[in-house]
Amino acid sequence: MTLRVLYHYAAGPALKRRLAALAREGIEVVTCSELDEDRLFELLPETDVLWHCLRPVDTALLDAAPRLRLIQKIGVGVNTIDLEAARAKGIAVCNLPGSNSRAVAEHTLGLMLAVLRRIVTFDGLLRAGRGWDRPAEIEDDLGEIAGRTVGLIGYGAVPRLLAPILSAMGAELCYVSRQEQAGAIGQRLPLDALLERADIVSLHLPLLPETHHLLNAARFQQMRRGAILVNTARGGLVDTAALVDSLRRGHLAGAGIDVFDPEPVAADAPLMALPNVVLAPHVAWLTQETLARSVSAAVDNCQRLLADRPLRNRIV
Repeated sequence: MTLRVLYHYAAGPALKRRLAALAREGIEVVTCSELDEDRLFELLPETDVLWHCLRPVDTALLDAAPRLRLIQKIGVGVNTIDLEAARAKGIAVCNLPGSNSRAVAEHTLGLMLAVLRRIVTFDGLLRAGRGWDRPAEIEDDLGEIAGRTVGLIGYGAVPRLLAPILSAMGAELCYVSRQEQAGAIGQRLPLDALLERADIVSLHLPLLPETHHLLNAARFQQMRRGAILVNTARGGLVDTAALVDSLRRGHLAGAGIDVFDPEPVAADAPLMALPNVVLAPHVAWLTQETLARSVSAAVDNCQRLLADRPLRNRIV
């Protein structure tokens, strides 16, 4: 039996070669860019397994895939999947906890440094021939991790990797969590107390009804003047209009944003025009190492499906 897998991702040449080799194991993988809706719906009727990244899996998609047996999230968060609709159709849903934690932790640190050191601004000035003839006021915004308080909202796999790195760099840590975390670095605080104390606030929560717009106008006002926000979790955690307003007014000094609501973010979105913001197109997870781990785990679940064995990390 051959299992037809649709990998909803624009894979590069090296990854495509690896995927093609899976045909020898009875797993036929085709790829499709998340921006190509026509091709997606052409492929869905013959799809047994969907390897899902970011484009929402809604009822329209599920209705177009009568053979679908498994939705394998390539990543952790399943807020982009209609779990109840999948359950109603008898479609299994699995995710890959821990597969991208290292990449996201490193990217989060990179955004913190990029904002504090205005790396993107300096790159642009240098390319424009103004690297040594730069506005003197830029130096007023430059800073170091050392000596600053970093507040981690959430303390899952990513913060556990990130916290010791930040501590080694000289930062003071505090965190928000529903319960005390064994081995955590830093003080556990209520959210309001963390926002008042932290110089850098980093989000590490799933998007749930109770966390939607967790950071809104009132909470941005609670943050220290001159603080920085970093979000590599989910765009919906932040009220973007309120963030833009706080950045424009100078209450927040800057932000590093990898996730948006909605995605993809519009080219004319207000965030795009702010010089004190560093942006990335939801790629915190994207490294060769993450791809290798993810594909290996996804293939394992496909093999389990073929052999009628229990699936790993099954949610539905």
